[in-house]
Amino acid sequence: MCSYVIGNGEAEEFSERLKRELQALEAANVHAILESEPMIEEVLQGLDTAMSCVEDMDEWLGIFNVKLRHMREDIESIETRNNNLEMQSVNNKALIEELDKLVERLRVPSEYAACLTGGSFDEARMIQNVEACEWLTGALRGLEGPYLDPAYANMRAVKEKRAELEKLKSTFVRRASEFLRNYFASLVDFMISDKSYFSQRGQLKRPDHADLRYKCRTYARLLQHLKSLDKNCLGSLRKAYCSSLNLLLRREAREFANELRASTKASRNPTVWLEGSTGSGQNVNAADTSTVSEAYAKMLTIFIPLLVDESSFFAHFMCFEVPTLVPPGGIVNGNKTGYDDDANDDDLGIMDIDDNDSKPGKSSVELAALNESLQDLLDGIQEDFYAVVDWAYKIDPLRCISMHGITERYLSGQKADAAGFVRLLLGHLESRISMQFSRFVDEACHQIERNERNVRQMGVLSYIPRFATLATRMEQYIQGQSRDLVDQAYTKFVSIMFATLEKIAQTDPKYADIFLLENYAAFQNSLYDLANVVPTLAKFYHQASEAYEQACTRHISMIIYYQFERLFQFGKRIEDLMFTVASEEIPFQLGLSKMDLRKVLKSSLSGVDKSIAAMYKKLQKNLTSEELLPSLWDKCKKEFLDKYENFAQLVAKIYPTETMPTVAEMRDLLASM
Repeated sequence: MCSYVIGNGEAEEFSERLKRELQALEAANVHAILESEPMIEEVLQGLDTAMSCVEDMDEWLGIFNVKLRHMREDIESIETRNNNLEMQSVNNKALIEELDKLVERLRVPSEYAACLTGGSFDEARMIQNVEACEWLTGALRGLEGPYLDPAYANMRAVKEKRAELEKLKSTFVRRASEFLRNYFASLVDFMISDKSYFSQRGQLKRPDHADLRYKCRTYARLLQHLKSLDKNCLGSLRKAYCSSLNLLLRREAREFANELRASTKASRNPTVWLEGSTGSGQNVNAADTSTVSEAYAKMLTIFIPLLVDESSFFAHFMCFEVPTLVPPGGIVNGNKTGYDDDANDDDLGIMDIDDNDSKPGKSSVELAALNESLQDLLDGIQEDFYAVVDWAYKIDPLRCISMHGITERYLSGQKADAAGFVRLLLGHLESRISMQFSRFVDEACHQIERNERNVRQMGVLSYIPRFATLATRMEQYIQGQSRDLVDQAYTKFVSIMFATLEKIAQTDPKYADIFLLENYAAFQNSLYDLANVVPTLAKFYHQASEAYEQACTRHISMIIYYQFERLFQFGKRIEDLMFTVASEEIPFQLGLSKMDLRKVLKSSLSGVDKSIAAMYKKLQKNLTSEELLPSLWDKCKKEFLDKYENFAQLVAKIYPTETMPTVAEMRDLLASM
């Protein structure tokens, strides 16, 4: 493009020029348009034709649109009806399926119906019976919520079927209960009728319930289902089982106890140990009666584990919902029970019970029911244990000590709830043994007290050395917790012995102290060894020692005063006055002058060796236990010297110018005699 440089004048000229050219161009355009008019008319004519076609098409489209709208409405209506039909078809199919299921649920299989209403309960048929029970339990559960839709609950067919199943249940429970009651009775009757099951003359028979439990286990699963179907039926079954087995257990215990006593050889020991009228050494060589307590121990060894096992088996077998019990065949009192036939009792399947739970309230109720049933199961068997205890007591009352220890050992081993009645049995046995032993102790105490009624007695009473023999024997029998039993007996024996000693001594005051010191000394001498090992006897040993010292002091003082009464009475008067009168004024009191002192010294100490010899003879005169004389004489000399030394000190203080034999001279004189 060319570039121009123009000024203001030239710009205006240029503008004018452009206007002229624009006008020339517009004129040319108008001329061209005018020349093309025919073509425009032809175009407009074509546009009119096209417009007419468009209007026709719009009219047809409106018609088609109306028809299509009607068709769409028809199609929608058809689809709606089709969908409803399809839904109805699906619902009908689902309903048919649900009804088929309900009909199947309500159907009672003919084989189960036959089994529940009239089938056999023989062992070979138990699988079918259990299957029928399982089906019936499931069917009944299936007709209860939440397993059954609430919409079905009020259907007539469901109600009718539920009533039919309830009738089947009651029929089966009645038939099964009646069969089991008769079965339990027949099992026990069969065993009781066979004497080989029991102990016989010359042969102790250990009870064997292996076959009985094996046969019962056949019906364990049936019992579980009966419980699931009707808990109330178990009450009568438990009573029937307990009643039948109780007969067997009591028969076994009675025959065993009878043969045990008949086969035990033991010489009878007399029950009189402390009677005053018999010889003092009658029981030193008492017969050995260990076989008696061994027989009692054997009774417990055989029957306590058996009873615990029976209790545990019963709790499992009869479906009690209680905490885990001692497993049959397990450990009882530290020993294997020995009933291995019950090692598989857990196979009863107690834990499979559907409604089993461990709620504390429910367990306590079940436990109470179990203990009540165990009372029925085992009641009466205690009489045979009592018979063994009473028999042992008659042979040797002291065997109550060892039997008490044996019982206590077994009692401490019973901790399971299934052993509730066994614990009661052992507790009653322990009480029976304690009662019999108390009877022996009371009789022995009466034997001691009968000494009071005898004529004046001198020397050592017979029951003192006999008690030492009795205590030695009792210590040999102590086992375990029987220590308390024996200590209580010691306390009662010795209390009565000491009380009786004091009463007898009071009948003759003149010789009371000699009598007491001899008997207390004999008590100490006879029990010295035992007192070193038995704390209770050690306590009474020290009590006797104190009483002995007191009796010695009184007796020696009496002998000393008998020979030197004026001498020591003079000294006592001086001592009494020293509390109220000055020492230097005492010689001027009436009866306490120097002259009075000289008279007392002359009368008492002239021939003092003869007076001392008289003391010795008087000490010896009424003493029946010569072995006590040396020690008593030593005590007498010591007591005399103490009194004499005290008197000499008083004389030296109150009468310093007076003379008398010195303490050393008197000591030498006593030593020379």
